[in-house]
Amino acid sequence: MLSVEQLMKEALSLPSASRALLAEKLIESLEFDVDENIQTLWTTEAKKRRDEVRNHVVQPIPGEEALAQVRRLLEQ
Repeated sequence: MLSVEQLMKEALSLPSASRALLAEKLIESLEFDVDENIQTLWTTEAKKRRDEVRNHVVQPIPGEEALAQVRRLLEQ
């Protein structure tokens, strides 16, 4: 069996797409304790925001524009 160091060396030698897939699978393999109450709250909030966009209550902006606004605010 390979050591963690050997596995890392092998993994880092993979092409970037393969490393990304490997990273995704490793993260998925981690067990997370999900608080059902928090999950319900996030789901409710996501649906509310989705409905606000669909009903034209709010106007979405492109991600790059949102990041630019945040950067400008942080520079102040």
